Amino acid sequence: MSETSTAPIAERIPHRREHHGDVVVDHYEWLRDKESPAVLDHLRAENAYSDARMAHLEPLRERIVAEIKGRVRETDMGIPVREGDWWYYGRTVEGLQYAIQCRVPAAPIDPANPQDPAAWTPPPPLDDPSQPREGEQVILDANAEAEGHEFLSLGSLDITLDGRFMLYAVDTEGDERYTLRIRDLTTGENLPDEIAETAAGAFFSPDGRFVLYCTVDDSWRPDTVWRHAVGTIGGEAGGDVRVFHEPDESYWVGAGLTRSQRFLLIEASSSITSEVRYLDASTPEGEFAVIRPRVDGVEYDVEHAIIDGRDRWLITHNDGAPDFQVDSVPIEAGTGSTDTGSTGTEAADAALAPVVTLVPHLPGRRVEGVDAFAGFLVLDSRRDGLPRTGVARLAPGIREQDLDFVDLEVGDGLISIGASGNPEWGQPMLRVGYTSFIEPATVANHVVATGEWIILKRQPVLGGYDPADYAERRDWAVADDGTRIPISLVWKRGLVPALDGADGADGADGADSAGAREGAAEPSPTLLYGYGSYEASMDPGFSIPRLSLLDRGVVFAIAHVRGGGEMGRAWYENGKTLTKTNTFTDFVASARHLIDAGVTAPDRIVAEGGSAGGLLMGAVANIAPELFAGILADVPFVDPLTSILMPELPLTVIEWDEWGDPLHDPDVYAYMKAYAPYENVTEQPYPRILAVTSLNDTRVLYVEPAKWVARLREVGADVLLRCEMEAGHGGVSGRYSAWNQRAIELAWMLDVLGRADTAP
Repeated sequence: MSETSTAPIAERIPHRREHHGDVVVDHYEWLRDKESPAVLDHLRAENAYSDARMAHLEPLRERIVAEIKGRVRETDMGIPVREGDWWYYGRTVEGLQYAIQCRVPAAPIDPANPQDPAAWTPPPPLDDPSQPREGEQVILDANAEAEGHEFLSLGSLDITLDGRFMLYAVDTEGDERYTLRIRDLTTGENLPDEIAETAAGAFFSPDGRFVLYCTVDDSWRPDTVWRHAVGTIGGEAGGDVRVFHEPDESYWVGAGLTRSQRFLLIEASSSITSEVRYLDASTPEGEFAVIRPRVDGVEYDVEHAIIDGRDRWLITHNDGAPDFQVDSVPIEAGTGSTDTGSTGTEAADAALAPVVTLVPHLPGRRVEGVDAFAGFLVLDSRRDGLPRTGVARLAPGIREQDLDFVDLEVGDGLISIGASGNPEWGQPMLRVGYTSFIEPATVANHVVATGEWIILKRQPVLGGYDPADYAERRDWAVADDGTRIPISLVWKRGLVPALDGADGADGADGADSAGAREGAAEPSPTLLYGYGSYEASMDPGFSIPRLSLLDRGVVFAIAHVRGGGEMGRAWYENGKTLTKTNTFTDFVASARHLIDAGVTAPDRIVAEGGSAGGLLMGAVANIAPELFAGILADVPFVDPLTSILMPELPLTVIEWDEWGDPLHDPDVYAYMKAYAPYENVTEQPYPRILAVTSLNDTRVLYVEPAKWVARLREVGADVLLRCEMEAGHGGVSGRYSAWNQRAIELAWMLDVLGRADTAP
């Protein structure tokens, strides 16, 4: 047998860990030393073994890549977005990994009619997107920036209001530390300004004289905001001014600019508390003031609006409003204080009176935020497990109490909707994107004054795709405690007997009708996806690579488990810290529901999750391995207790609000130890497992899946580890590399599901 055909066996080197009187001997902690030749050799051996084990799937991988490429318009042009006197857009070219950022001049806006929709309607698509638009200027070719590098990620991209200077930041390692550069777009040459080791999110002050950017501490926490004078040498040694520093290790910072260009903002946030500072943008060298002093457990963000001629802060918060509400506060009354020692609800209330409630708290409607424009406001919220976008028109004489947000309606089914690409304060239209499992992404302008919709582009899907060939539905599983868990499903009609003819069921009927079909049809191969952390919502959306599964008769399902944000704040609160195991049992209940309903069977279901969803994968592998034929864990957080016990690791202290603090709280320690996947691997049959990680990932270190795989192999599990040696948390960079990576994963899934030889 060749060396690559034998699973690597990691050396067992005892490492003693003791907390709260509990002693743990970890034999694979030595794999944490990223610089060790032995560690790198072990990771390369894991890759070689995985390649050998999956060599028979190479023809299938090639077919899937060809299927993806056959559905994608490789040479294409994005929808231009107006900003100032230019239309900005991206282009892709067949054979090139990265997009090319471009612009063309925009017609001047008539001062007598600034709301004329014609001035805000982008130039129409070209018949031949391979040709440049008339007057096109390439401002950033990411392919050129990537030359000589295996990895490239853009972290910031901003342009001065006059269109002259552009800042951009690149990461060529995958560790999310960016080098910031400034380019003069009139000459195409970079200025001497270059700032290393920045976080994402840099931007120009409105006058174009300064750049505000953030840096990180040793644990990768964005902790400091700096002001850099354009045209000077970057960094503290070059004279950059430290504007704000957050010493509390449980907080991170970010900076931004209101859409109105009136105010600079700095936000300091933990997972449960926030505090915002502001500064008049016309005086960028001034002192920031606090809008509302931080109060433990109170989260808020702010937006500047002008309502009936008055400057207002629109504050989205959860103070006494678990699902959040929006209050309007006069800016002159909310000048706040530079005294960060002032805390408590009384101080906050005094700084913000008088208050007008703009969007009241409504249990079951999770308010996610409000955006302000000169002529209208936009409300993002969630109800019944799906996102909503509402618009309220502004006009002279309209008070906050009289504003009426009307939800935008764009179709039936499992629709995901959201506003994006709306940088201009004075625009009369709202650009909206919407999609579903079966409807490719559509981008449209909504003319607020008339209610008219202008379709700008539908995601092209080549090869004869017809949405009518596919179906989607919502089912409901019942968790052990009686909670109903939504499950979103999509499949190709005619290939899934247990679901064909039953699409369209919703609510309670979804669960009941599925159960009535038990035993009536042949179970189908199924991919069940889950996440369930950080209040992140896994909303239905279209995916071209997923078609390679659907067209082979695979059902795709998302279990919207607790810990996510799909069903409101309580949904999140009941799946974090000392209720975290609800996330895992909800996923198991969802799998059992699909099995009991006859949709699938234990030998025909693969589970998938990434990052915190990888923790979910590791947990369900331990508690219900009999329900799954395979588990794909992408950058999986499978050794959470070890990581969260080490405050020196990237982002650990920030994570204590999400998981609890096992370092100082013995109850949290015991709770996490009881569910941590690595800690709970036992002698039992496991499904086939594929773990995917990246060497330069700073969010979930490669060592976690490496240790987990070593431990699983001890108990005889059939487990593979793939480690990208030049990538970060998001995996490989470049669209062709990403398609290839996904094709490897899909080929493995189809092999587990017994569909590797099935033609689409």
